[in-house]
Amino acid sequence: MNKITYQAAREVAIAIEKNFAQHHIEARNIGHTQLAPEIPAPIIQAIIDITFWASLRREEGHAPKISLAYLAPEMSGQPMLFEKRLRLTPEILTKLAPAVERPGIHLGIWADGKELYIWGTTRQIPGLCFVLEVVEPGLLVVKHRHLDGFGKFANIAVLKGEQIKIVDERSGKLPDCPALLTSLLGFPTTSAWNQSTNVLIQLAISMRAHGRGGSLLVVPTGSSDWQNSIIRPMPYGIAPAYLGISELMQQNAAEKSQAQWQATLRHAIEGVAGLTAVDGATIISDQYELLAFGAKIGRPEGMNPVNEIIVTEPVLGIQPKVIHPATNGGTRHLSAAQFVHDQRDALALVASQDGRFTIFAWSACEGMVHAHRVDTLLL
Repeated sequence: MNKITYQAAREVAIAIEKNFAQHHIEARNIGHTQLAPEIPAPIIQAIIDITFWASLRREEGHAPKISLAYLAPEMSGQPMLFEKRLRLTPEILTKLAPAVERPGIHLGIWADGKELYIWGTTRQIPGLCFVLEVVEPGLLVVKHRHLDGFGKFANIAVLKGEQIKIVDERSGKLPDCPALLTSLLGFPTTSAWNQSTNVLIQLAISMRAHGRGGSLLVVPTGSSDWQNSIIRPMPYGIAPAYLGISELMQQNAAEKSQAQWQATLRHAIEGVAGLTAVDGATIISDQYELLAFGAKIGRPEGMNPVNEIIVTEPVLGIQPKVIHPATNGGTRHLSAAQFVHDQRDALALVASQDGRFTIFAWSACEGMVHAHRVDTLLL
């Protein structure tokens, strides 16, 4: 564990160690005891270093996609144990990658003295478990599991080559912060599958995954004001509104706890997110009623064009910037900013083809549209 050659691993390890330690303190203060072990900086360095070099290798022409979880076998649920534990090396990780690249499977990592080893695989890990995921060659994400075990893992840091981004969790406590961003930052009150904010998270992930770019507008239920910002006729209006996600969300808590309900919701979310690949904006209500897709955004008569927005990213060291919206991206970003400027009780989610993802919301505190860059949180 002393032979660290990936410099970014050294630079980020102490910050990650402190982050996990603080989360453990907060979790114990509210009564959580079934937690993953805290992880010291030397082990963080070593796991990141070894995994980074593994990510640059190839096995039969394929780049590895791996998820590693730091815990002892007895801390996981129904682990698959290797007869003989394996040393944690780039070579072994590359060989194992094809067997564990499916979502939800983690290689179990533990330490014996100064040596790290792989003990097997698991799908069940405790809250605040250190997880390192290889997204693509040279791109690693450090994350942890929510305390309640549901929802997307909370990202702690993203490393891409020598570039390091450490998530600034204080961003979620700022005034006018959308609940969607708060949930992405890992606050436990809105992470469960039956929480509405997690539906938007899953929609955002699915929008980003199809790689075509897209816009999703979330408008107040029962209001027709948003139609003033849409060019008529709408090519793909939905009448009556499609209630696939909405009806699932209205089912009782017992039904929502079932795996079948969760699978059905995932399929419904993927269906709506897929519509965002069509040119134009997809429109849903805040109760997830599908209203239209392929819609063109226009500025209502008498409304001024949006001239400035504030842009932030929940990453340490990145300061807010006030810019002209035309410099923030292409047509999708500009039209989304204009829509929220005119429809201030609405939300706009915009995915770029390059993976960038932005949440546009009106900020009463700033008196302007706030563009929250969240692609770091969606990896």
